[in-house]
Amino acid sequence: MTVADSGASGARPEVRTGTGALRGTREAGVAVFRGIPFAEPPVGALRFAAPRPVRSWSGVREAVSYGPPPPQGGHFGMDALARETAGDDWLTVNVWSPDPGPDAGLPVLVWIQGGAYTIGMSGLPEYDGGRLAGEGGVVVTFNYRVGLEGFGQFEGAPANRGLLDQLAALEWVRDHIRAFGGDPDRVTLFGQSAGGGSVAALLAMEGAAGLFGRAVAQSAQGTFFSPELAADIAASCTAELGLRPTVADLAEVPPHLLSAAGDAVGASCAGPAGRWGRPALRAVIFSPVVDGAALAVTPWQALADGSRRHIDLLVGHTRHEQRLLTALDGLLGQVSEEQAATALTTFAPPPDGARRYREAFPAAGPDELHELVLSDWLFRMPTLHLAEAHIAAGGRAHAYELTWPAPGMDGILGACHGLDVPLVFGALDRGQPAALIGTGAAAVAEAAALSARMRAAWTSFAARGEPGWPAYDAERRLVQLFDARPSVTHYPEERSRRIWRDHVFSVLPLLDP
Repeated sequence: MTVADSGASGARPEVRTGTGALRGTREAGVAVFRGIPFAEPPVGALRFAAPRPVRSWSGVREAVSYGPPPPQGGHFGMDALARETAGDDWLTVNVWSPDPGPDAGLPVLVWIQGGAYTIGMSGLPEYDGGRLAGEGGVVVTFNYRVGLEGFGQFEGAPANRGLLDQLAALEWVRDHIRAFGGDPDRVTLFGQSAGGGSVAALLAMEGAAGLFGRAVAQSAQGTFFSPELAADIAASCTAELGLRPTVADLAEVPPHLLSAAGDAVGASCAGPAGRWGRPALRAVIFSPVVDGAALAVTPWQALADGSRRHIDLLVGHTRHEQRLLTALDGLLGQVSEEQAATALTTFAPPPDGARRYREAFPAAGPDELHELVLSDWLFRMPTLHLAEAHIAAGGRAHAYELTWPAPGMDGILGACHGLDVPLVFGALDRGQPAALIGTGAAAVAEAAALSARMRAAWTSFAARGEPGWPAYDAERRLVQLFDARPSVTHYPEERSRRIWRDHVFSVLPLLDP
């Protein structure tokens, strides 16, 4: 593998990988290569199949534009955004490198975006890796199939195709990242929300062994489905089209119609709550499936058995995870006592979690109780339990909590879900998450300082396994608080931790109707 880059002003960097030569761009001193295929397009005969290795090409391939995203759900207009980019080459990677060349030996950070396993594309402006790569590492982002294309449980298709895409992207990194200046033996995964859940899933997948040595799970989504639950949800989705959940029935269905069917079920899935349980009540209809093949056990079980103890782990969450989701539901400041009671009864850990929440937070009103239990069930406690399981088995973990209240949107969302994304990437003025930060000079300056600290921590962890604060342990439970004035302290959500201490995050089943 070789690199050609004269270093002259305006020179375009070129690299040669095992599948062909690429010509990228140079932006703010960082070499950038976009839209590199890591697998064959999963369409036609390959639709609903596991990803296939990409074929080689001749000549120099232009790598200046993001590849077309996979079919998207309709949230935040992502379906329309996806249709603006024609093409079916959905499975592509993007690379930012401060020093492209086979001998640089830089640490590699591989990002997995979130989106409830329903939406998500690597070409969003908030995932621009230039600022993070400027800290001294190679940054990789990529697309993977979402929604029914990636996680629908269909007869004749492997489960977890979205996870298999992620695995294929990691194999591409192993085989080709040296050409971009990266060290394939120093790969760190990092992801947020469903991306954090994907990081957790990859920790549990035997097929991912040896592909990364460190992992960062940011606000990891804690839902993992049984095959029966996933199959029942898929059947409801395809019934919207009058079809069965089989590859034979679905092979010729236009992808946007399949996505729309998923949207329809997601919008009304509280109806099947008797069968689908808690995921239906939170409109979570896609998640990794513990199928006994690609994913044999949950991440918490995999970490607890100690076979991943050699992997360094960094985990954390925001303080007010649920608040943004409550705002999107139109309930911010309007949660009734009845709604809070239902949330506690449904989502607090049995047998007496609802009572324990009320006793632990005696001054909390309906809004706070609703926010606490939903934050804990979906993000905060699943994330913390990754660290707890890892250290109990002899592994090393560091933990953090983002407590800085976002000043944008009149500050009503606090340290909400997704606030960490622009701070970690340093993309403070672009993309939807940037609206959380606002445009005021003081807010932007404060965010810039906090972002610099978080970027330094992530890249230090990727390079050396040390983010800059003590490891988490069962006695002191020290965590880094990221705020205007960062500090290291005992885990501040101790009351929630105690409520969930003995809870086991297990596979979510299909219930008896």
